[in-house]
Amino acid sequence: MCRVMQMDSILERSLLYDFYGELLTDRQKKVYQAVVFDDLSPSEVAEEEGISRQGVHDMVRRCEKLLTGYEEKLGLVARFSRTKELVSQIRQQAELFRRTGDRSCVSRIERISMEIGEL
Repeated sequence: MCRVMQMDSILERSLLYDFYGELLTDRQKKVYQAVVFDDLSPSEVAEEEGISRQGVHDMVRRCEKLLTGYEEKLGLVARFSRTKELVSQIRQQAELFRRTGDRSCVSRIERISMEIGEL
């Protein structure tokens, strides 16, 4: 279970960074990428960047707070995740229609696609 939570955290961090990372300064991006994605220790990054280990910790926390704040205001990651979920439902309905010929699948696909349009 802990491993699944770690994967969720990594995925969440990745999505937040993918959507909002360009809003960070170059230095923030470099430090955040090194610690979060390259798995370098704060000590390694501190030495490379010429700042303290605590400075690295603070910058990573500040970046996470900024990225989370952008998501709270803009909600792009949530919309993206919801859209992916709805597209998956459309695929399932299309497959069901192909297998069974059930015409009610078409109305479900239309309803789902309308929901996507409202996001």
